[in-house]
Amino acid sequence: MTPGSDQRFTAFVGIEWADSKHDVCTQAAGSKAREFACIPHEVARIEEWACSLRERFGGPIAVALELSKGPLVYALQKYEFLILFPINPTTLARYREAFKPSRAKDDPTDAELALDLLLCHRDRLTPLHPQSVEMRTLLSLVEQRRQLVHDKIRFTNRLCNALKQYFPQAVDWFDRRDTIVFCDFLVRWPTLPQVRRARTASLERFFGDHNVRFPNVIQERIRAIRAATPLTQDRAVITAHRLQVEVVVEQLRVTLQAIDRFDRQIAALAPTLRDYALFSALPGAGPHLTPRLLVAFGEQRERFPSAAELQRYAGVAPVTEHSGKKRWVHWRWQCPTFLRQTFVEWAAQTINKSFWAGAFYRQQRDKGSSHQTAVRALAYKWIRILHRCWQTRTPYDEATYLNALQRRGSPLLKQITPAP
Repeated sequence: MTPGSDQRFTAFVGIEWADSKHDVCTQAAGSKAREFACIPHEVARIEEWACSLRERFGGPIAVALELSKGPLVYALQKYEFLILFPINPTTLARYREAFKPSRAKDDPTDAELALDLLLCHRDRLTPLHPQSVEMRTLLSLVEQRRQLVHDKIRFTNRLCNALKQYFPQAVDWFDRRDTIVFCDFLVRWPTLPQVRRARTASLERFFGDHNVRFPNVIQERIRAIRAATPLTQDRAVITAHRLQVEVVVEQLRVTLQAIDRFDRQIAALAPTLRDYALFSALPGAGPHLTPRLLVAFGEQRERFPSAAELQRYAGVAPVTEHSGKKRWVHWRWQCPTFLRQTFVEWAAQTINKSFWAGAFYRQQRDKGSSHQTAVRALAYKWIRILHRCWQTRTPYDEATYLNALQRRGSPLLKQITPAP
């Protein structure tokens, strides 16, 4: 392989990062000599190393590393003379195995291999160009909110499991267990005997204070409470699991409050971004999926010049493997999981909110596709539409798309039931 032109850069650097230290391989432009170093993960030492590069080589300097975000990337982004080239970890691993079938590995060697990829295949690597502060802030907020949602699910499952050991009726009395009203109920009445001793007026006041406004629902719960029978009288079981319930309720309450704080912050920031109106009017988007769709596309339109590139990057487009007489089509395993979840979850929300989306989903199910396969196929189709709207800054219009289907004579129209 012929290394790419090094006219633009004064030096090239490969970095193998770790939690406590980073191995570095450096090569000056026009030279074949390589230098190896190890930098402790300390702010002062990283600063010292970056300044030494500037003094020796000036700039710009190309840096290859297996990260597109993280502490090391954030530390290096503040130096304008460093141009970062993120490398997919799988790419580097396969490159290493091509020369070392034994799969022997060490950090200095990986730093040198990252440098090799940068020198020989720089035309296939994309330099890191950060988006605006507002867009990157929103991206971090929606990702961190999703992590809190996972925590909420974990705590809810743990809470329900503990209740089923001694107080299973509480799980049946509430349709949703990831709510403040459920937490408050268990704090006030953590066992069945305690809630059965509660006065009817106290129960009615409790549910009324928590915005349960349907008298029939309140009375049905009270009747169920009066008729309930304890699962067990074993104090060993009740004492231990009651304490677990009280602890998990505190964790769940804090998580719910944290999600609410993130929701308020996201709701305040998202409308200030230029493309917010493009996504807020989409069917089924809502307050949670609109910001996620906004950051999924971003604001750098040159990043995805075609819809196919976004479909592949998001993991919505399937992968075809063809060798000899064998042909295998499967879903994409390597992709940003949260990004794929965003498109798939939103596509599912459009099934009953968009005429053609619902018809397309039913068409896929009639062909024998499972629910998840049909929703992914719908997400694939939606990305093509949204990409065009995003590139031209044109808001999506359902009537316009239906007219386009009609002009093309799409068979999908036969499954669309006219709106009343």
